[in-house]
Amino acid sequence: MIKKLTLLLLICHSTIIYAQTIKTDVLVVGSGASGIAAAIQCGRSKVKTVLADGGFKIGGGTAEGQMLAVDAGNNIASGIWGEFRKHVREFYHETAGYDTVQNHTLRSDPATATAILKKISDTVKNLAVYHDAVFGSIKKDGDRWEVMLTQNGRKLIVKARVVIDATEAGIVAAGADAKFYDGFDSQADNGNLKLYRTSIATGEYIPDQSTGDPGAVKSNYPPYPAFCIPVHAVLVQQAENILVTEKALPGDKNIQYLPLQLQLGQGVATVAAYCAFFKTTTKHLNVRIIQGELLDFKGYLLPFTDISQQDRAWRAIQQVCSTGMLRGGVQKAKFVFMPDSAVNTAEIQPVLTEIYTRAFLWFNKEKTGEKFTVGNAISFISDYTLTEPQLLTRSMQKAWKTQYKFKADFDINRPITRYEFAVLANRFLNPFARTVDLSGRLVN
Repeated sequence: MIKKLTLLLLICHSTIIYAQTIKTDVLVVGSGASGIAAAIQCGRSKVKTVLADGGFKIGGGTAEGQMLAVDAGNNIASGIWGEFRKHVREFYHETAGYDTVQNHTLRSDPATATAILKKISDTVKNLAVYHDAVFGSIKKDGDRWEVMLTQNGRKLIVKARVVIDATEAGIVAAGADAKFYDGFDSQADNGNLKLYRTSIATGEYIPDQSTGDPGAVKSNYPPYPAFCIPVHAVLVQQAENILVTEKALPGDKNIQYLPLQLQLGQGVATVAAYCAFFKTTTKHLNVRIIQGELLDFKGYLLPFTDISQQDRAWRAIQQVCSTGMLRGGVQKAKFVFMPDSAVNTAEIQPVLTEIYTRAFLWFNKEKTGEKFTVGNAISFISDYTLTEPQLLTRSMQKAWKTQYKFKADFDINRPITRYEFAVLANRFLNPFARTVDLSGRLVN
């Protein structure tokens, strides 16, 4: 009798080990850089996260002893990419001949780069990593996805509210019969010029992209004139709460895509964390809350190279420009904000009129010139906030250099700079608070 009971207990115990069930908020499947970044950000966003790592290694195709050289993304230190880059440079800072200038080519041997990114993930709370875990199957179970993994011969069942498919081929999403959006389909026609408003990853240029080479990578993502990856590019059709990273990028990637992979993984994670935290689905996303989370963790929405994260107005500029109120431009092959340039009335009027119902009447009454002045800005803010103009003018003059730290003197008759306008618009008009849908259009 005792032997039979012992045998029964052993069978039950082995069954439990064989099919261990794990309940989590977000499951990330994939061993690419985007998957690691997604797992890191989900954990930092305080949602319970599981990473099924099939064996991560940066520069897997690099010959032994060969150094990686990343030229892309060195003008913007966006989020996890910026953090990773900083750690790599700190590691090599005493190495003879190693250039640690911020925007210089990032060089590292693959093992060191891999170890640094893994070390970052090791410090993250709310993140459990299952090494050598291989995807098996996926099915819907109530409001969660049930994913079967295999790890060293044993089976793991993970039940997650949201699944991030960071595999190269998108095998997890395909297992759920999902359909993909292809941002690199040259046959697709992206006629929506407002998708940049929903950006969750960005760059000055797409690696290997060249207008002169007919065989180069072509992107369907919205130009700005730099590019950005919108929220809807990481969603899938016919399956809620499944997100993709690598499938939103070209299939034939090289090491130059590393900055974009890390940025995209972080951006996708903010979408997943939103769904998990608010217990909702990818059909009910609030783009501005998602982007706000990304900005909280120093992720770029637009790749301005002339405004550093240390600038007190960095976030204000990112937010205002994400509405389209001020647009960047290219100078000397770099995407720039041009903070000291004057604001053109023709640039801001369409978006002001689109966002604020009273703007049409104000422009008809004010009759502004070609250049928008400091006085024009105060007048518009006064009209919008219903503040007495003279009171607002005195208050603004007092705070001009003490609070806002503007360089130029207060003068209501001179053209307002783009930097000044972004700060004041963000502070008093708050256009970023206006809800937009996944196409970037305003929601009333």
